[in-house]
Amino acid sequence: MSSTILADIDFLAPSHLVARQLIGVTVLVDGVGGRIVETEAYDGEDPASHSYSGPTDRNFAMFGPPAHAYVYRSYGIHWCLNFVCREEGHGAGVLIRALEPVTGIETMAERRGTRDHWLLCSGPGKLCQALGVTRDLNGRSLAAAPFELAPAPAGIDVVSGPRIGISKAVDVPWRFGLAGSRWVSKPFR
Repeated sequence: MSSTILADIDFLAPSHLVARQLIGVTVLVDGVGGRIVETEAYDGEDPASHSYSGPTDRNFAMFGPPAHAYVYRSYGIHWCLNFVCREEGHGAGVLIRALEPVTGIETMAERRGTRDHWLLCSGPGKLCQALGVTRDLNGRSLAAAPFELAPAPAGIDVVSGPRIGISKAVDVPWRFGLAGSRWVSKPFR
């Protein structure tokens, strides 16, 4: 990819700025997905980040080109999707925590085994299962199939707060969400 601009997002920006700007962006994987309503930012200088201790076999995609996917397994159970940002070699990314399901809802429901729309994508593991994201997408460009990103509509109201589910740097306010969204994994205070 010759540009780091995708869906009006500059993936060379610091991760907390990218995480905020991704709110409202539509992401599809093989035509299935929805609007991003919750993200978390992680940076190479952040002790909660997988990239904090440097490159490993698990996190190598975080050190690659921006606007690519970093997919890892959480607790050995759930896949998690991150969008790599910042300059190549820095090790920064944005965890996609929740989506408002919009396209391919029947496929998502089958994959998740539920008809409850809130349960489809209201957490990073749930949304990966609903979208069919696996380690096979690790390192893939967000500008090419199976990914498709569309810009957020104008006037998105974004809220922020501390990240959740981590034990280091817990007070860093790098969790972002669409204000008033019922689709987030956990309400913002």
